[in-house]
Amino acid sequence: MKLAAPLAWLVDGAGASPSPEWFLAELGRQLLADQLPLAGGALTLAVPHPIIARRTWLWRAETGAVIETLGFAGAGDLPGQAGRDWLAGLGPVEEETIGSASDCPVLGWAGTRPFDPAEASRLREVARFAAAPLAALTARAALVTLLEAYLGRRSAARVRAGALRRGTGETIRAALLCADLRDFTALSEATEPAAMIATLDAWFDRVAGAVHAFGGEVLKFIGDGVLAIFPVTGATGEACEAALRAVVAARAGMAHLDTVRQGQGLPPLPFGAALHFGEMLWGNIGAADRLDFTAIGPAVNLVSRLEGLCKPLGRSVLISGAIAAETTTALIPLGDHSMRGIADPCAVFTLPED
Repeated sequence: MKLAAPLAWLVDGAGASPSPEWFLAELGRQLLADQLPLAGGALTLAVPHPIIARRTWLWRAETGAVIETLGFAGAGDLPGQAGRDWLAGLGPVEEETIGSASDCPVLGWAGTRPFDPAEASRLREVARFAAAPLAALTARAALVTLLEAYLGRRSAARVRAGALRRGTGETIRAALLCADLRDFTALSEATEPAAMIATLDAWFDRVAGAVHAFGGEVLKFIGDGVLAIFPVTGATGEACEAALRAVVAARAGMAHLDTVRQGQGLPPLPFGAALHFGEMLWGNIGAADRLDFTAIGPAVNLVSRLEGLCKPLGRSVLISGAIAAETTTALIPLGDHSMRGIADPCAVFTLPED
């Protein structure tokens, strides 16, 4: 039996789709070529993620563009609701859930006019044929989401690309941010474990949120500490400025959190943060069967030591001369300081408001 072109593609080619957005755009193009009156399409997949419950891709037939929207856990929206609402703004909607479980993919279409019975039947047939490639896409999307949640977006992309062997890595140039809470041991001794976890989460939300907002990536959480990088993708100064903006945003977030805690009768959360710029080895390190995708090198050592100077210098933010040389932001010099394990003294700066 000869299949219509969209169905033949779903059988033979759709399984090789590199991403859900590509799958949706190509399927929409195939259906347009098969004379279906489409204004747009939507695809919703459930994903395993601590805060994201669903990812929805929205395709507009007029432009071929695809955008993504996120559905968050606990938001109370129904599966496919974001796509359903968006499609309703384009025209009459035909929607199919691919399977019977509550977390099954949802595939919907909006027409430039109401679909006639034959067209609606063809779209239902498309949904049946889409079940197999969507199962594969859902599995891949779940893997991507899990890797990004635990490794960060850039590191996850490297692992997906096959950087799996111990010792593999590359030398990159980046601005680094190292931060941790002050007197964490004493605080944890005096705080119930559940409350301590909530406190750490609030701290990490402020720092990681600021890092991600300005294009950086958190490499790891170490106890109450954070190590993040802002890789150079253009001019060196852009990465350094992004790191500076992130640390300013994190400090503002912590000031707000301290105000909230004060209203709850809780102590503030003093912290220290340091910025440095340099080269590092970014890749796989660890045991033969348990790896960590991280960064090592003199630059990482220096930013860690620099963060340790925050308390003795009475500052919440310290910045190395390597960052200061690449930014136009006004900084306050604090002189040269020697640090344990670092051969040469480091020029140290801070922010004017610190």
